[in-house]
Formats: sequence, C-alpha cells, structure tokens
Amino acid sequence: MGFWKSLFTGADTVPSTQLPQSGGVLAEVPTGDDRGGRIFFSTDREIDLYELEELCDAVGWARRPIRKVRKAIQHSFLVVSMWEQRGSRKRLIGFSRATSDHAFNATIWDVVVHPDYQGKGLGKTLMKQLIKKLRSEDISNVTLFADPHVVDFYRTLGFMPDPEGIKGMFWYPD
Repeated sequence: MGFWKSLFTGADTVPSTQLPQSGGVLAEVPTGDDRGGRIFFSTDREIDLYELEELCDAVGWARRPIRKVRKAIQHSFLVVSMWEQRGSRKRLIGFSRATSDHAFNATIWDVVVHPDYQGKGLGKTLMKQLIKKLRSEDISNVTLFADPHVVDFYRTLGFMPDPEGIKGMFWYPD
C-alpha cells in the first residue's frame, strides 16, 4: 500500500527530478549506466505511431491498425510515454494511456516497456507518473485490465482484484 499512499500524500518514493511542465515533460531519471543520457516521461501525444508499433512488436503484442491506435490516443484522457535520450537521439521505450469520465474514474490501457528496459524499475516509475497525473486531475478510482503474466507486477503497485468480489463483464461482437 506504500505506493498508493505516496500518491495521496505527495511523498516521492521513486527518485526523480521534477522538471518544468513545458513540453509535456513530467519527470526525468538517470539511465543508470555509464554511457550518459537520460530517461524522461512525457504527456506529449505527438508520438511516431510506427515507433510505438515497433515498441509493441518488441514485447510480442498483436499488431493493431495504425488509424485505430491514432484514434485511441486522440481520445484518451491521458498519455504518458517514456523516452531514452542520448545526445540528439531520442527513443520511445515505454508507453501508457488512460481513458476517463473526467470526474471519478479512469482505466489504464496499453502499458508497455521495451524488454531491454524491463526489470529496472522503469515500468513502476511509468505507472507512478501516470497515476500521479490522474490524481492531480482529482481522479480517485483507477482500474486496469492485466494479462495473467503481469498481475503480480500490478499487485506490487497496490492494485488488487475488486475487494467486493464484483466481476467485470464484457461484450464482444460475434
């Protein structure tokens, strides 16, 4: 529960340097290696969709039509992307988005971190930035859908199955 508590109390449990909100930059963290560079988080929606497709390919996600991905991003309440920058080269290494009713509820979708950057705490930091931004918009009920192999990751962030045992329902076209 410490993760969620930090979002409500303003405590910062993940080391990061807050940057000005100009250009949609939320935060920056060191790359953790001796090659220099930086990793930063942005709310800028101007993302090369082919670069996003390559990121999704790297984790084995099924391809989706680019026009639909563009529409999903345009209609999302919030988009947070994660970038590695070395010199003038910038590379998309993580992505997440949330839809919302703009008052009470948000649902997180499409959380992806490049395999080369997994296991370093960057997925946790990406989620923290997303949730912190949702909380700053006074959204208090945050949900997500997770594939079985990542459920434990989300549990470490304080997500839990519905405590009242209510089961989600889905409708799919035939």
